[in-house]
Amino acid sequence: RYIKWTEQAFPGGGKDGNLAAVLERAVQALHGQQRYYKDPRYLNLWLKFGDCCNEPLDLYSYLHSQEIGTTLAPLYITWAETLEARGSFRKADLIFQEGLQRKAEPLDKLQAHHKQFQARVSRQTLLALEESPDGDNTGLLEIAEPQRSSLADLKGRGKKKVRAPISRVGDAVKAMNPNRSCQPQASLQLPNAPRFAVFDENSVSGPEIPTLTAQSWPAPPVPRAKENELTAGPWNSGR
Repeated sequence: RYIKWTEQAFPGGGKDGNLAAVLERAVQALHGQQRYYKDPRYLNLWLKFGDCCNEPLDLYSYLHSQEIGTTLAPLYITWAETLEARGSFRKADLIFQEGLQRKAEPLDKLQAHHKQFQARVSRQTLLALEESPDGDNTGLLEIAEPQRSSLADLKGRGKKKVRAPISRVGDAVKAMNPNRSCQPQASLQLPNAPRFAVFDENSVSGPEIPTLTAQSWPAPPVPRAKENELTAGPWNSGR
């Protein structure tokens, strides 16, 4: 009831509503109580909490690994729509397929959203074929991830200060993790080989088929930093 009141009193969100902290308290209070894992109300709290997180895909993977809401259709619908918005059509279809295999309830709602998703993908495929009639007949669901050419020229933007843009693809379009470290792959040192080899990401043979792997998380992901929040204290001590 308090969450509903907060949403009605502060429809635009903001610092005064502090909805993310309220949702975090709610999901943590019921964490570990498996009798609520199949409750639509508990899943609804998690999905609202995912809207406040920096990376909702990690939260959906956490719910999947903990078997929270895996028998309910809204989990698969929200998860697939997030992947579709980032251009990962094949992964989104896999999420829908798993929900249909588990017969998540309500099943008719899940089937309706899956048909709407297939219609949108087919419409985009037809538009792409109309723009390039000489192109191949590959559907968007058969494309693993959008690719970008390696060692391509970057066009600078700006008059006073020229900046070269970086085009991200796949799940990295909206998700940027500053703590992620890139480790270079060790190349084989052959006797007659050059001193270094340039890796070409377009020459990888065979598309990678994404699979749903359950990831064990020790705790739910943190929605955002909270260093500016004030703790409760006596009201008559300040001046």
